[in-house]
Amino acid sequence: MLVLFETAAGYAIFKVLNESKLQQVDSLFKEFETPEKANKIVKLKHFEKFQDTTEALAAATALTEGKIGKSLKKALKKIVAKEAHEQLAISDAKLGGVIKEKMNVSCVHSPAVAELMRCIRSQMEGLITGLPAKEISAMSLGLAHSLSRYKLKFSPDKVDTMIVQAISLLDDLDKELNNYIMRCREWYGWHFPELGKIITDNLAYCKGVRKIGDRTNVATTDLSDILPEEIEAEVKLAAEISMGTEVSEQDIDNIRHLCDQVVEITDYRAQLYDYLKNRMMAIAPNLTVMVGELVGARLISHAGSLLNLAKHPASTVQILGAEKALFRALKTRKDTPKYGLIYHASLVGQTTAKNKGKISRMLAAKAALAIRYDALGEDTNAEMGTENRAKLEARLRMLEEKGIRRISGTGKTMQRADKYQHKSEVKVYDPSGDSTIPSTSKKRKFEEVEQQEEASEEPVTPKVKAKKPKKEAVVEEEEEEVAVVEEEAHAEKKKKKKKKKVKEEEEAEYFNVCITLLRILHDIRAECGDHINRHSIFLYRESGKDHV
Repeated sequence: MLVLFETAAGYAIFKVLNESKLQQVDSLFKEFETPEKANKIVKLKHFEKFQDTTEALAAATALTEGKIGKSLKKALKKIVAKEAHEQLAISDAKLGGVIKEKMNVSCVHSPAVAELMRCIRSQMEGLITGLPAKEISAMSLGLAHSLSRYKLKFSPDKVDTMIVQAISLLDDLDKELNNYIMRCREWYGWHFPELGKIITDNLAYCKGVRKIGDRTNVATTDLSDILPEEIEAEVKLAAEISMGTEVSEQDIDNIRHLCDQVVEITDYRAQLYDYLKNRMMAIAPNLTVMVGELVGARLISHAGSLLNLAKHPASTVQILGAEKALFRALKTRKDTPKYGLIYHASLVGQTTAKNKGKISRMLAAKAALAIRYDALGEDTNAEMGTENRAKLEARLRMLEEKGIRRISGTGKTMQRADKYQHKSEVKVYDPSGDSTIPSTSKKRKFEEVEQQEEASEEPVTPKVKAKKPKKEAVVEEEEEEVAVVEEEAHAEKKKKKKKKKVKEEEEAEYFNVCITLLRILHDIRAECGDHINRHSIFLYRESGKDHV
């Protein structure tokens, strides 16, 4: 068995003298405790030394990518020509597959081989002759520096790093600007408090304070290049009647310095935003068209790089930035968030609250496609992003119009399918046919009774009855019967009402008698004192009559 061993100085190929020792993996390190013992297990067959650092860097890069470099191919050809029947032990299984495919050499990769590589590395100075320890150390250090420099130079994420740094700096500048402007307004507000209410724009406020200084200078200061004429006149009027306190010249100078800082930071922020906009259009044009420069840059910054963001599914892109709310919702078993950083996109912002979830889901799906196209595609145009954005805008208009149609009722209603109801073929006896009296509502009955009463009051004139068929005669008889029944019910109802009225009158009379007797009793007790027992008067009721 042959062993391929990579070093910073070159490729070494060893011959395994005693393969039976490889079966004892746990105790293999004991055989490599000294260089003498190690030489009994393996023997150096060939060493292919690198000519310079460039060749070493090329070989190391090829190994990391799983490819065969020129120097490795050269060394393998020399050995394969002599000992083609031997197996080759390697440390990388991927490299072994490439060697087997191109060089037709059987390769072995196992835990025993990995342990053997570790043991050879521990006794590398004794096994490889002609390489001092200092030289190997210097070569290793030089190769490490070259490899790191190469990776940094040709890193696929190197462009994303600039976007991540730019958006982070932009957010920091916004925070600092807010703090500075708040401090400036509060500081100068002690001297001229009315100015803060008149000028609402922060940049114009700082420029105005820098130009005015003391409020007594407002009358002689020209603010036409900063403020409109109406606001300038209002500022001058407010300065004459201001209730602010007096401050020293040194305080005004410090406030002016702070205003200078605010103006400079604002200008730099505008410049940084233009830079970020250009970088985003160059690196991720489709994503920029879909969600905008700031939201796209924040998504890339949150994921770490454009390539990492491309690995995320659309559902993750949708809630990226709302991880805290997501895990809180999962913990409390409540509704998960519908959007994260993507909420600040213009398409989601112009949507009604009802449709924000739908639009954010569709936008995340299209944005995920745009991210993968930008990260892995060869073209750098924004045609796909523009086309998808147009589709989303059309979908958004359809959703909004659908909602308006429902509210106004002018749109076409969707055709509804009738609910299926199973109709049984089994005939059921209908008992309603047994009754000869037609069923009419109470309201109808009362109307008929009233009409009959009115008819009874009018003078009856004899009419000549025309001959009718038998069916009409039967119907008339039924109607007469119904009318008689209704009249009887009406009369009985009137009797009940009359009885109730009489009873109420009797109770009222009884109550009045009781009140009169109580008054008489009160007068007697007032005249005679306590000589009359209050229990000597009894009120009782017998057969509907009251007695004392």
